[in-house]
Amino acid sequence: MKYRFHTYDYIIYLLSYVFFALFIADSQSALPFAEPVDIPSWLYLIIAAALNAWVLPIPGIHPRRLPEGEAPLPIEKPSARAEEEAISRPEKKPAPTPREKLEKGLSKTHKGFVERISSVFRRSRTIDESILTELEETLVGTDIGVRTAYAIFEHVQKEVGKIQSAEEAMNSIRAEVDAILKKREAALDITAETRPFVIMVTGVNGSGKTTTIAKIAHRLKNEGKSVIIASGDTFRAAAIEQLEHWAQKVGADFIKSHEGADPSAVAFDGLTAAISRNHDVLIIDTAGRLHTKENLMEELKKTKRVLDKKLPGAPHEILLVLDATIGQNAIEQTRQFHNALGITGITMTKLDGSSKGGVIVGIANEFDIPIRYIGIGEDMDDLQPFNAQNFVNALFLDN
Repeated sequence: MKYRFHTYDYIIYLLSYVFFALFIADSQSALPFAEPVDIPSWLYLIIAAALNAWVLPIPGIHPRRLPEGEAPLPIEKPSARAEEEAISRPEKKPAPTPREKLEKGLSKTHKGFVERISSVFRRSRTIDESILTELEETLVGTDIGVRTAYAIFEHVQKEVGKIQSAEEAMNSIRAEVDAILKKREAALDITAETRPFVIMVTGVNGSGKTTTIAKIAHRLKNEGKSVIIASGDTFRAAAIEQLEHWAQKVGADFIKSHEGADPSAVAFDGLTAAISRNHDVLIIDTAGRLHTKENLMEELKKTKRVLDKKLPGAPHEILLVLDATIGQNAIEQTRQFHNALGITGITMTKLDGSSKGGVIVGIANEFDIPIRYIGIGEDMDDLQPFNAQNFVNALFLDN
């Protein structure tokens, strides 16, 4: 049974013992004070008993129950959240490092390029004519392009007398791939003397231009640079809206025009705004187009001329965005865009979603164009500056 005691209950309880003590003292004629009237000792006892009875819960007389409708105070129990926190949890997995992201991003290309080649050497302990023939066929069948396939094959042929094992053969191919890629390693250098630094981004539909622009802007903003983006893809209203969304997300200024406007006019407006607002970098989007459409390529040339007339030397970077999933077709795209515009930098996207990323080796071998960035995921930080050694280490992982 639940009871409720108040402060005065405890006082009355103590008084009952005081009167009981008076009863004992009076019985022994040892009261500490003189009584004004003669009070019988048994009266002290009755008062003590009555006070005591007031405090003690006596069923049927003085139950001391809680008032009706009032629930007893609940016993406090630990909450479910507290119990969960009390249980030891496994530590959160740390975020992957750039190196781990690169290794994971190139895992499909590793299987489609490196593993195919290494499987040839695992079939025999010696590098004989049959192995070389199979190697030649395998290299040509990869996505590095015929010209680069034979360049690597000829390198292995020259080294065949020194190669004693499959591991040495793979090391020889790795060294050649590394040498090819290192020649194209060059970071995008945005100097303070060139302001605004104008980047014109081009590429075919679906290559990932819009997200690449956003990721570059994000990187530049993190470096402390002010960025403005101009939407030169005026053929699709959705493209303008999408780019504007990304610009707002990364905190970049934005210039646009209506659907169907002259792309070169938008580029001119963007450059005018970049100069007047004292921006560090202007990034100009262009309409995605097939490299085989000559009239559309002429439009790009016009945009380039308009920029150069407004600011001599602009655009300072003509960045071609290539989709790794199209394989060897990226080589022909590079050729056509380079012939028309004079491409000064390459970004290869979607390496994490393709086994055809080896095409980057073919592009590096055939064109004297720096590789600026590689895309290995959808996050903002998944656009990495190209580093040949890191790329080769990830590509030839475990080989």
